[in-house]
Amino acid sequence: MLIAMSWVRLARSAVSRGSRPVLIHSARIRQAYSTTQPIEPCFVGTTMTTTLSHFARGLSTETAFDVLAVARRLKAQGKEVIELQIGDSPFMTTAGAFEAGINAITSGQTHYCPSMGLMSFRETVAANYQKEYGIAIGPENVVVGPGAKVFEQFFCEAFLDPGDEVLVFSPAFPTYAPNIDRRAGVIVTSHLKQQNAFRPNLHDIEDFCKRPKAKAIFLNSPHNPTGGVATEADLKAIADLVRGKNIAIFSDEPYNHMVWAGKHFPMLGQPGILDQTVACYTFSKSYSMSGWRLGYAVSSSRVIDAIGKMINTSLSCVPPLVQLAGEAALKNDANERDEVMQRFKKKVELLVKELKSVEGVNVIMPAGTFYVFPNVAPICMRLGITSHGLAMFLLEAADDAKGVACLGGECFGPAGKGFLRFSCAEPDDRLVAAVAFLKDAVKRVERVQAYLETHAKYRLQ
Repeated sequence: MLIAMSWVRLARSAVSRGSRPVLIHSARIRQAYSTTQPIEPCFVGTTMTTTLSHFARGLSTETAFDVLAVARRLKAQGKEVIELQIGDSPFMTTAGAFEAGINAITSGQTHYCPSMGLMSFRETVAANYQKEYGIAIGPENVVVGPGAKVFEQFFCEAFLDPGDEVLVFSPAFPTYAPNIDRRAGVIVTSHLKQQNAFRPNLHDIEDFCKRPKAKAIFLNSPHNPTGGVATEADLKAIADLVRGKNIAIFSDEPYNHMVWAGKHFPMLGQPGILDQTVACYTFSKSYSMSGWRLGYAVSSSRVIDAIGKMINTSLSCVPPLVQLAGEAALKNDANERDEVMQRFKKKVELLVKELKSVEGVNVIMPAGTFYVFPNVAPICMRLGITSHGLAMFLLEAADDAKGVACLGGECFGPAGKGFLRFSCAEPDDRLVAAVAFLKDAVKRVERVQAYLETHAKYRLQ
């Protein structure tokens, strides 16, 4: 410390001798401040002694992006990989949004805007919400964010205090837990079952609402990763259970246009629930705008005002050019959106059909989303490998020249064990090829055992 302070004094003294800065050579410093001990660098290569927080040390990342990194690395090395691990649309951004985004750039819409979002965008969202669902809201009920995921954090910050309990349905989107942990909330788990089409268990919700520390429910419908959809009757029952209680609902609805039988029912369609619910939406799936990073939340003006303050102190604003693209999508691109959704449905149906031909696979047609969530537990038991181990084997070791990237169900929580998640974000012929690869790969027992020798963590206990 003394050496560092003396260094600064010498530099200041040198500068004070003239109006122009004086460059002091390090050799002169060493000569002027010679010691019997070597001088330790003060700014470069310093050993850090501060510790990260308990929360930071315990963070995990969304597994899909971890597998994406492995898949891209293998592809860069020359391996052919069919990528079904990540939930990104394979289609182009819808035309109206695309054109509006370009026009916004050329017209100079590249500066700050209100952190809550452009008023014109919020008004368009409110008008579209009433048009689609018959729910009367205004711009005061809408706040803009970079996708829907960020609202998980803001919801938790708005409603949770340390020790509050949160009901989460497992399998669950993997970023729910870190955001609940951020507020020292306590997760209570309810398992989704294939035999119940992965719909929420109403008895578990009723039991949860009786707990003295119950404070929030994370509801995702249509559901990632299972494709389950809560029915209108399910939502009515949930609303009746929580209405008037000090329990908030995070209604995560990014797949609202991907319901394959019937239509999507929003949580806010239930009466008297606006002030207890934060419903979140994104343009990533419906309008193929994942890279634009645009989403919004809907709730009471009281809750939206609180979330707006959080955005103001952390995110600044979503770029206006992005919001103008989204505004154009809502106004002009419904027909193109619906046509693309039907193309997604056909992809899902094709993948389900192919998977049903694989021995040891039990799969149902998802009610929504563009994910298929087959039960592969018999295969895992026969090979002695976890389902995520099976997924990584398909990618890394089943074949030297080819691989398939998907996710093991346990990446989404304990109820996902024995399942795989496939997205449909590849051309149809690649979906067929991926299932053919799976069918052949699970017969390569010697390769599986060799993989487990070097990847013991995937050995089924």
